[in-house]
Amino acid sequence: MIDIQERLTAFAMLGATWVMWLLVFLSIIGVAIIFERIYYFFASRDDVRKLQEDLRLLLAKNDVAGARERLSQSESFQGKIVYSGIEVVDDGSEAVEERLAGATSVARTQMERNLGFLGTVGNNAPFVGLLGTVIGVIKAFHVLDEAAGKVTSGLMTEVGEALVATAIGLLVALPAVAFYNYFQRLIRYRLTWADALGRDLLAYLKGRERKGNS
Repeated sequence: MIDIQERLTAFAMLGATWVMWLLVFLSIIGVAIIFERIYYFFASRDDVRKLQEDLRLLLAKNDVAGARERLSQSESFQGKIVYSGIEVVDDGSEAVEERLAGATSVARTQMERNLGFLGTVGNNAPFVGLLGTVIGVIKAFHVLDEAAGKVTSGLMTEVGEALVATAIGLLVALPAVAFYNYFQRLIRYRLTWADALGRDLLAYLKGRERKGNS
């Protein structure tokens, strides 16, 4: 037990500096992911309302080839998902549904890439900063003990370092959480539109199948 306490004390004597550098390193990775995701989503944007209007118009004319061509021109995930479904339109609505479900799962995975890291940093950076604060306070008490209870500049430095660790943890967590939530909302928005476009295609196919059966 004494050996463990000595090891923990020795660990605390390292100070909170390494914790702050760890937080800075995590923030750099987080910022890189944020910019990469912003570019990724920006490059895959499209006017999905116009895409839906064009798709409905072409399907109303029974122009499946034109609808396929229109979807292939879209860089959006919505267009790519529905395009994967329209590729198997001759196999029936059930085949299209399965293809849409599979494409949606793949698109979700692609859009959520690296967002887990942002969520983890956002949730845990404050605790890492708190760890630095605890370590800094322990070291500050050690400095106070060595100074026989006198307040010295070294003591104030250790206390200040301990508080800064918590502040850095919060500063790292806030943008990570904010962008994580923003990206998740954007993903839900795009998948909702993909679902709407897919339902337009399925409605057309099921209507065509009913006419064929009658």
